[in-house]
Amino acid sequence: MPGKLGRTTEQRLAILRNQASQLLWYGKIETTAARAKELRSYVEKLITKAVNTYDDVVEYQAVAKDKKGKEIKTTAYKDGPKKLAARRAIMAKTYDLQEIKEFNESKSAYKKRTAIQHPLMEKLFNEIAPKYAQRKEELGQGGGYTRIYYLGERRGDGADKAIIELV
Repeated sequence: MPGKLGRTTEQRLAILRNQASQLLWYGKIETTAARAKELRSYVEKLITKAVNTYDDVVEYQAVAKDKKGKEIKTTAYKDGPKKLAARRAIMAKTYDLQEIKEFNESKSAYKKRTAIQHPLMEKLFNEIAPKYAQRKEELGQGGGYTRIYYLGERRGDGADKAIIELV
């Protein structure tokens, strides 16, 4: 049963969403070889969508008043329509991961450090997509964002293990 992983559609999509989120967050995960092969195409489509739209940003002038009533003009940025649509499509296919609180970190320090609302999306559009867009320009190739290493058989059930990582 290639491509189905011996699961129902709901279960299979939940596994792919979970593993795609973990792969984008940590950059590397260990799983079975069959899941890694399925995950490769799933993640590469998400990254391609981010690479194609990460620079669609709209600049606008915002006017605010300070305490004395004086108007202050500032330049602000927001997502353009293509980037917003891509962000929503990617959010539908991944889980929203959050930063982990450090052991001795206070609650206020944690909130200050994690003020970003969707850190996985920010990481994808601000770190991963620009890196692969630059790679696309230099090498002239789109895709090929992941690499799979085969590790041999798992001891308990003999399933082939693999590590999938972002290049």
